[in-house]
Amino acid sequence: MGRRVLITGLSAFWGGRLAQALEADPDVEVIIGLDTREPRVRLERTEYVRSDENYSILSRIVKATGVDTIAPTFLIVDSTTASARTMHEVNVIGTMNLFAAASAAGSTVRTVAVKSSALGYGSSPQDPYWFRETDKRAGSPRTRVERSLLEVEGYVRDFARDNPHVRLSLLRFSNVLGPDIVTPLTKALQLPLVPKVAGYDPRFQLVHEEDVVAALLFALEGDTPGIYNVAGDGQLPWSEIMAIAGKRGIPMPPFGVDVATEPLRRLGLVDLAPELVELLKYGRGIDNRAFKAAGFRYRYTSAGAVEAFVEAIRLRKTVGEHGGQYRYEDDVEQ
Repeated sequence: MGRRVLITGLSAFWGGRLAQALEADPDVEVIIGLDTREPRVRLERTEYVRSDENYSILSRIVKATGVDTIAPTFLIVDSTTASARTMHEVNVIGTMNLFAAASAAGSTVRTVAVKSSALGYGSSPQDPYWFRETDKRAGSPRTRVERSLLEVEGYVRDFARDNPHVRLSLLRFSNVLGPDIVTPLTKALQLPLVPKVAGYDPRFQLVHEEDVVAALLFALEGDTPGIYNVAGDGQLPWSEIMAIAGKRGIPMPPFGVDVATEPLRRLGLVDLAPELVELLKYGRGIDNRAFKAAGFRYRYTSAGAVEAFVEAIRLRKTVGEHGGQYRYEDDVEQ
């Protein structure tokens, strides 16, 4: 028998991409995806199960299917996409239910790889140049995303302590760029004038979307328990990123950014999340050596991720979009 994998957050960008990658692995026998919404990408042999926001159905699914591997990709790391209540239900309550299911009596789960974010480190003038996995943030969390991610990590540590027989990995990803993913950062870089905070030129460390999927697969397949930073090599000043993208910046005041960007928000062009505003002031760097020492190899550096993103945007403008939007139809899938 091959591996039996459960993905939480199947309709999210990462859940769908991970399911597609697992479908290409002949050693994976069963793939089950949970989410509140239907899948957004075409899948061949992934079984979709509808869930509520806090994934209360997890215990029954784990018990009924006998999965040995769980890949939680459901964590919300962009505060512009969900209300405070929804974020708490998904990130905190959903994680509690996931670990309760994985640690229940008779559970067959032996591998868990949690996709998280470097947002938990925060962004401030007191930060180290590189955050190591053991470093703590300089101050208290300032945004609800950061608070929820720190709560999630508390549950991760508790589960790892109480269930030493389970290989548990937590991956903290830096900001992602790629041809397909849409984030406040990718939206900002496609504006005619890119927002920047007056008087600041922060350093950014980035990871390409292909390396994100590869890192999740690596954690699911390898013997890599522990917490790891995942980011491309090197850092780039925001001004250099804009230059690679062929963009000019539009200065925003260090305070009152919400007021300054309100016209852009009304036009639906950009909605700068509070966590991104802080990043545009102070930046963030994370030490990626531990994950490389475990055997992972990146395809892209931080600069390479920017260049690949810009090239994909230019190509799209030249030749247009390829393929239509996939829509899940229950009768057809059944």
